[in-house]
Amino acid sequence: MYAMSNAGNTIAMVLAGGKGERLSPLTIRRAKPSVMFGGKYKIIDFVLSNLFNSGIKKVYILTQYRAYSLNKHIRESWGKWTGLGEFFVAISPETSSENEDWFKGTADAILQYLRFVESSDADYVAIFGGDHIYKMDVSQMIDYHRRNRADLTVAALEVPVQEASRFGVFSVDDDYKITAFTEKPKNPESIPGRDTCFASMGNYIFSTKKLIEVLQEGKKMYEDLDFGKHVIPMMLEKKDKVFAYNFNDNIIPGMKTEEKGYWKDVGTIESYYEANMDLIHVSPQLNLYNYKWPILTNQGNLPPAKTVFDEEGRRGMNIDSYVCAGCITSGATVRRTILGPRCKVNSYSEVDDSILFENVAVGRHVKIKRAIIDKNVVIPDGTQIGYNHDEDRAKGYRVTESGIVVVSMAEAK
Repeated sequence: MYAMSNAGNTIAMVLAGGKGERLSPLTIRRAKPSVMFGGKYKIIDFVLSNLFNSGIKKVYILTQYRAYSLNKHIRESWGKWTGLGEFFVAISPETSSENEDWFKGTADAILQYLRFVESSDADYVAIFGGDHIYKMDVSQMIDYHRRNRADLTVAALEVPVQEASRFGVFSVDDDYKITAFTEKPKNPESIPGRDTCFASMGNYIFSTKKLIEVLQEGKKMYEDLDFGKHVIPMMLEKKDKVFAYNFNDNIIPGMKTEEKGYWKDVGTIESYYEANMDLIHVSPQLNLYNYKWPILTNQGNLPPAKTVFDEEGRRGMNIDSYVCAGCITSGATVRRTILGPRCKVNSYSEVDDSILFENVAVGRHVKIKRAIIDKNVVIPDGTQIGYNHDEDRAKGYRVTESGIVVVSMAEAK
């Protein structure tokens, strides 16, 4: 079922310290990787599932900002499943201060925990971000790295030239060997023979010895040591073997053609909302029903979802919706909506085109549309959300430019 190859002699380090400020207020009390996605999952479950399904079972998750809920999730779910000689462990900076400069750069974060790399007998180190939505067989990237005898391989997204200026872009030769790296270039260089560019996904495979060497060298020069800003340019200057791995070439078991190359940043409320709403389409680009490559998470011991009442004007219905365990739709109508675990929507209410996090209680005669409702929020009887944006703002809700209303725990009191 799962991929193997060189994954067994690889350890992974997942950078999961992101504040996710553009996702505020969803990130006021939690780190971006800890934000719910698709009802029952957290964003970090996607990268951890990719590593687990790829046969990489030694994973350090580097947490930092508002790490409590994320550490708890990893301990209670990922920490439980792994067996002898396998582990998924969250590690936070060893400090009691509230200082936000714990990790000064992406490479600095790895540097602080280099002892874990040095004490392992792994040939390769996979360094992945913890806040993107995608499916990937990492073992294929490791095989590519090994075949090229590379020092560093960077996962690359193929993007149209007109979009490439938003990313860090690689210049490559005909063999996909990286010759230059430019952050958000005005005139991005395309892939030889194509009208697309290679954008960095921020996911790396290093040969272990090279990683130790380059980080120890880099710390003497840069306090805020960063992979994109410092490490890659240093390695290119030294003529190290740095290759781009085309994410479009990655094939996972059971993948449909339309899923190929699916990768979402979900870094803004708009992109987060759209990626969630895509899941309820008839044929979503991200297929969570592919049992050959499951996205794993803490299942919990919740009863099945149910609908109650079948009277005219008071009929419990979930239409074109994605409903998690423990939900009760009681004489209400839910359309094109994601209901997280343990939500209750009471009689005569309507919820349209919305995302409800875990344990949201919607009172009677409530109308909600195009809204994101945070965990444990109670919506009083008769409330309307998403129908009058001036009123929404007056209540303290965040309203985005495209009219998505975000209700967080603090605002709903």
